[in-house]
Amino acid sequence: MKVVRVLAGAGGVALMGVGVALLVDVRDATGVLVWLGGAMVLHDVVIAPLVLLVGLAAVRGRARGPVRGALVVAGALTVVALPALLRPGRTANSSVLPLDYPRNWLLALVAVAVAAVTALCLAARGLARRRRPPT
Repeated sequence: MKVVRVLAGAGGVALMGVGVALLVDVRDATGVLVWLGGAMVLHDVVIAPLVLLVGLAAVRGRARGPVRGALVVAGALTVVALPALLRPGRTANSSVLPLDYPRNWLLALVAVAVAAVTALCLAARGLARRRRPPT
């Protein structure tokens, strides 16, 4: 297990190095800094409090973890998809954003919801097995 963590950490450090190299190559870093600042504000002011409040209000007990996890993943998917979802309309080049991004985003959110419900069902099934008296 330790080998997997070391490999994952090394891969993460390598990807951060690629990101820094690409950022250094940017001619005008103002747009990048505005985007990063906006992403931080969106996360800290909107997404994180919303996830915590909905998880607290909607669910009690054992189901809170999977629901919060699904909300975090859905929020991250939404933030990543926002540029494609909010694009200003059709472009002159049809290959720029050629896919149906709103549909694909919704399909990804449905997959997250199905995974959360599956986790809840498996947890409930395991809990029911533990509570059942031996015959």
